[in-house]
Amino acid sequence: MKYLLFYILLLINVTQIYAQVFDVETIKTSGDNDKRINLVILSEGYQSTEFTKFETDATNFVNDMFSQSPFSEYSDYFNVHIIKVPSNESGADHPGNAIDVSEPASPIGFVDTYFNASFDAFGYHRLLYYEIDENAVNNTQAKIYSVLADNFPNYDQALILVNSNEYGGSGGEFPMASTGLSANEIAIHELGHSLFDLKDEYIVPDAYYAEAINMTQETNATSVKWKNWMGINSIGIFPYGTTGTSATWNRPHQNCKMRYLGVSFCSVCKEGMIEKIHDLISPVDSYSPVSNTVDNPTFPIDFQLTLIKPIPNTLESVWTLNASNFANDVDDISIIETDLVEGSNNLTAIVTDNTNNLKVDNHETIHLYTVTWTINHSSLGIEDINSITNNLSITMFPNPTTDVVNFKFENNNNFDLKVELVSIDGKKITSLIITNYETQELDISNLSQGIYLTNFYTNNVLIASKRLVKN
Repeated sequence: MKYLLFYILLLINVTQIYAQVFDVETIKTSGDNDKRINLVILSEGYQSTEFTKFETDATNFVNDMFSQSPFSEYSDYFNVHIIKVPSNESGADHPGNAIDVSEPASPIGFVDTYFNASFDAFGYHRLLYYEIDENAVNNTQAKIYSVLADNFPNYDQALILVNSNEYGGSGGEFPMASTGLSANEIAIHELGHSLFDLKDEYIVPDAYYAEAINMTQETNATSVKWKNWMGINSIGIFPYGTTGTSATWNRPHQNCKMRYLGVSFCSVCKEGMIEKIHDLISPVDSYSPVSNTVDNPTFPIDFQLTLIKPIPNTLESVWTLNASNFANDVDDISIIETDLVEGSNNLTAIVTDNTNNLKVDNHETIHLYTVTWTINHSSLGIEDINSITNNLSITMFPNPTTDVVNFKFENNNNFDLKVELVSIDGKKITSLIITNYETQELDISNLSQGIYLTNFYTNNVLIASKRLVKN
């Protein structure tokens, strides 16, 4: 989940030169760092006497960021930390060599800053980047890696905040933004690239076009990757341009934050962002009991989940005992002796996110999180209780389909996935077993057109069901 920076060893001779420890402060805490997405903001162009201003600028950005969807709903999934990296001088360079404006568009000047932030990068006046071009970027990247390794190695995303009132910013592995007009919007837009793999939705150079969450060459409304959103919240298939390469690529919306600052993320981008959050963080913050922590258990025995709940809460839970439904949408239950059979009993809590920002029925991938307790019961009482958690991702594509459907399964515990295909009247048609990190193809060309149900099982527990449409 985290960037552990083991690869920094490859740069050890370089990073030893820069290794320094700076002040780190947490400006937003929602829980343990190991169970949250850690956004780390680095100061650039702030002298040590300006760190109060840096903290204020970073806090203003964070407040703005978490006032906007989907960050507002998933605020409790994030911690935010700042690293106070001192510069010898304030601001950023203005070389005055941009090719997209008449120079000098700003007063030309150079300042001594830690990461060498510069406007006019790569010839574009508003492109604020570490270094002016590729010639020196690698050295500065080594400094960034070093600062993170020495001060906050378990970061998920780093952002560099530049002490300049002029509009500017850039994306990439380490997005950078000024503190000037629309600075917060720039930073949020750039995080869309860096943390969530979103593409720009305005015309870009030809080399930047590629299949992505919010960019495609598909023009068929029934097979486009955002088909589940077509016609909802102004989602459609809109070409980037009218001629050349841009005319062959499409975006899902005409007024998304990945195209314009000051507007919201579109539904397709929100869905992609939430899916990335689910990839990084389990909503199960903790649970009890943990294996064999109940000493001489007596009935009733309490089982509890502590969840990281979106705002408003959209998490749903299903509790099963020995593969039979026991309770729904509760955070804790109690088991009495008559609920158990003699021998091994399996209690499983399955947690999913049912937010309206995800179109799960038609969406390819679903994320599930489980806690399973194995309760060994005999005539003498409870012998032991063992627990295990699992994060699971199930992908089914294409859907609808005419001849084949693919299933991909990933989980933390190397369990197998059993898939059962069932007709609408409940008759089992076929089943298959998928091992971890495996993709399997199922031929359904001989089936009649219609709607089928796919049931997914691990450890004999039904963990999810999805509709499959056969055209």
